[in-house]
Amino acid sequence: MSGKVVLYYFDGRGKMESIRWLLAAAGVEFQEVFLSTRAQYEELVNDGALLFHQVPLVEMDGMKLVQSKAIMNYIAGKYNLYGKDLKERVMIDMYAEAARDIMDMIMMLPFIPPETVKSELEKVQAKAKVRTLPAFEKALGASQFLVGNQLSCADVNFFEACLMLEEELPTILSSFPNIQAFQKRMEAIPAINKFLQPGSQRKPLPDEVHVKIVREVLSHIYK
Repeated sequence: MSGKVVLYYFDGRGKMESIRWLLAAAGVEFQEVFLSTRAQYEELVNDGALLFHQVPLVEMDGMKLVQSKAIMNYIAGKYNLYGKDLKERVMIDMYAEAARDIMDMIMMLPFIPPETVKSELEKVQAKAKVRTLPAFEKALGASQFLVGNQLSCADVNFFEACLMLEEELPTILSSFPNIQAFQKRMEAIPAINKFLQPGSQRKPLPDEVHVKIVREVLSHIYK
């Protein structure tokens, strides 16, 4: 296993995209191995690389890491994106989990029956506008960061969630000025701005080809 960070996942967003975002925010270069066949997945399972037979898989610091939250917590801790003490850390976890809840709802939209997408998107909008965004708006009214006085994984996760929300619901942030100001500050961070540029390792919205590949590779789930 080399000293380089290697990500094993599909050539698409999914659970790996937030990991890509954290690595990018930390200024860490990474390589990617894209899964496109069932045989590739089975090889990883048979080799013992997938502890729970699940991707994402990240090779890093001599370890084969699985479980996306564990991976993100490790990256955040290693690259000073996880607060200065336990009290900050638990607050960071709270905000990060709330952001990921929204992202998980959006992430599943391409994989559900087309006739249910509208109703599921309405659920996303209702949860975001009533429960999630007001809490973030309040937090950002008192500080430029969600927790403490420095960038954390919660900020990175929430920024990603904002972009995903705007892709599906373009005007959803219009009544949240503190969040809009937060977005501008995040965009100005050089490492994040670099990841936003064309040609970066950031992945586009999933299309039908991506969905088909995921279903085929994970055919034990998508039966």
